[in-house]
Amino acid sequence: MFDEEYALPIIIVGHVDHGKSTLIGRLLYDTDSLPPERYSEIKKTSEMLDKRVEFAFVMDCLEEERSRGITIDTTQTFFKTKKRRYVIIDAPGHKEFLKNMITGSSQAEAALLIVDSYEGIRDQTKRHAYILGMLGLKQVCVLLNKIDLIQYSEEKFNELKAEVVKFLKTVHIDPTFILPISAISGENVAVPSERIPWFHGLTVLEALDTFEPLKVEKKPLRFPFQDVYKVDGKKIIVGRVEAGHLDKEEGLFLLPEKKKVSVKSIERFLTSGSTSAEYGESIGICLKGNHRVRRGQILAGDLSSLISDQIQSNIIWMDPVPYQTGTPLLFRCVTQEVPCQIEKIYKKFDPASLEIIEEEPSTIMGAQVANVLIRLDREAVVDSFNTIPEMGRFVLERDGRPVAGGIILGDSR
Repeated sequence: MFDEEYALPIIIVGHVDHGKSTLIGRLLYDTDSLPPERYSEIKKTSEMLDKRVEFAFVMDCLEEERSRGITIDTTQTFFKTKKRRYVIIDAPGHKEFLKNMITGSSQAEAALLIVDSYEGIRDQTKRHAYILGMLGLKQVCVLLNKIDLIQYSEEKFNELKAEVVKFLKTVHIDPTFILPISAISGENVAVPSERIPWFHGLTVLEALDTFEPLKVEKKPLRFPFQDVYKVDGKKIIVGRVEAGHLDKEEGLFLLPEKKKVSVKSIERFLTSGSTSAEYGESIGICLKGNHRVRRGQILAGDLSSLISDQIQSNIIWMDPVPYQTGTPLLFRCVTQEVPCQIEKIYKKFDPASLEIIEEEPSTIMGAQVANVLIRLDREAVVDSFNTIPEMGRFVLERDGRPVAGGIILGDSR
């Protein structure tokens, strides 16, 4: 059933000139998401340059409009299939992409990694794949583009496919699909190509339609306490539902104490009698009984969260002043604020070259990515970034200013 409201966020990445812009234009055209007047403009420009229709011009038009202050934004490019809508998250470079994913200004749930079939794996292919792996994205479709440049050869396709699989394994990516395509001519993008009869897999759009949304609203409840007020003799806890939903009288857990509690009432401004609250809502609640509550506690539907004073994670150090292990920091995740320090740096990377700079170093420099162990002064409550994003990303502060962003990929115990 088509959902008019929901749009699956996808990221399209790949080495420069491997066809990302052309693919985006082709997806918009093949799904009737490109206004006729824009297509006419692109066709006219292509003819003037004595070229066939160049769908990469779609992105040029969007960039031009954005630079002129018009509302179209390449970071919010939509198209739709019979199944659902999609939004393309377009970040111009790997550093911007990483920062956006960590800070939450964009949240991709699937990725298209595009590789030129003739040129093969290049530097930016590696960098972007590394970031996809670091973020733990599980739904990744690899598109071997420009299949026409290798004369639609099944043998060459299989050779490159094997090379891609081998490389992606090193960055912890198990691609869901690897498809041969030609974005410029539309081969195997929206409809199967007659020029590759040896390929019996899906088209790009069919592959995308198999991907599942994260559905945070169906996850167990996570309700971080933002503040506590006393109003007319009632202790009202306010916050935002970051996952799942909340029902009056429901039995829940107060974390990190793991104490069983239940909701006496749900409070909304100028509204009475509320019995439930949904994902994304900011509300107030009252608990049954007399419980000591404070900002930073989490009301949860189960005990699947990690509750620990040790957190292993990937971070990007964004401050020009280097970090020395043991230096005091402040860990901030949702409403939790806990003094901490980086106790151990397992290894650090240069995201521009994908090289391991050093193993077990004692410092992290600006723009470096590191796998670290953070020691907290007291227990915090977190979840995997790919399970409940808001509970799985955090910021580290030093002297009151953000110096690093990080994500939690799994159980740190």
